[in-house]
Amino acid sequence: MSAIPLRGHCLCGAVKFTAAPSRMEMGVCHCSMCRRWSGGVFMGVQCGSDVKVGDEGQVTAYKSSGYGERCFCTTCGATLFWRLQGGALHVVSAQAFDDPGAFKFVSEIFVDEQPANYCFANDAKRLTGPEFIAAFVASGNG
Repeated sequence: MSAIPLRGHCLCGAVKFTAAPSRMEMGVCHCSMCRRWSGGVFMGVQCGSDVKVGDEGQVTAYKSSGYGERCFCTTCGATLFWRLQGGALHVVSAQAFDDPGAFKFVSEIFVDEQPANYCFANDAKRLTGPEFIAAFVASGNG
């Protein structure tokens, strides 16, 4: 865990949170669900279960699969985090943190679903959907 939980909030400020990133790293997801949910790619920071939301009533969760849900502000609709149902793992939107530039861009997942009209120049680890799912399940999360 990072030594100090970091602060963040949604676009309108109705949802304020603190989260302690597992590492000061950011990954990008190109899957079709993340692209539709975030309006682009989802840039996420893994924070385990250490996410504290000021007013949980301002957060809506959409169950997007048999194991995960996507959370957003009920007022402005801002993308906040993806989490395992039950809350054991949160991947917080890097852009929702007060300082999104603090995270090193280290990985891209579901690159097999990435549209051909964009690419990132960063030197990041790239995994297809099946490669990522195999690694996720092997880590005990899936």
